[in-house]
Amino acid sequence: RVQLVEHGGGSVEAGGSLTLSCVVSGQTAGDQGVGWFRQAPQAPGKEREEVAAIDIHIGRTIYADSVKGRFTIYQDTNKNTVYLQMTNLKPEDTAMYYCAHTDKSRVLQFRLLRWNEYDWWGQGTQVTVSS
Repeated sequence: RVQLVEHGGGSVEAGGSLTLSCVVSGQTAGDQGVGWFRQAPQAPGKEREEVAAIDIHIGRTIYADSVKGRFTIYQDTNKNTVYLQMTNLKPEDTAMYYCAHTDKSRVLQFRLLRWNEYDWWGQGTQVTVSS
């Protein structure tokens, strides 16, 4: 069983920055990836959007177009932690942010994964950006 715990959410003004962290424990052997997703409050029926992901073993990263150039995903392997650094935040970035773990990390060289391609999830952390 893999456990993920997110930290770092909060409220900021547009143009501000936040860094989220995701502590991962109980990792499995083999291919592993961690992705950051978000779920906007005004769209509860909408599928969670993956904004960034990282292949844990080789450090390959991939981003959604909506955050490219503003968000950076990176990891500290000594701390088993994956971070999402968010800069130049916009009101439309307001959402609950989740990190998730997958064994389908090889797919990340081609595309972002869908939410149902991840097996383990954190509890989420809220990010609110005011205009």
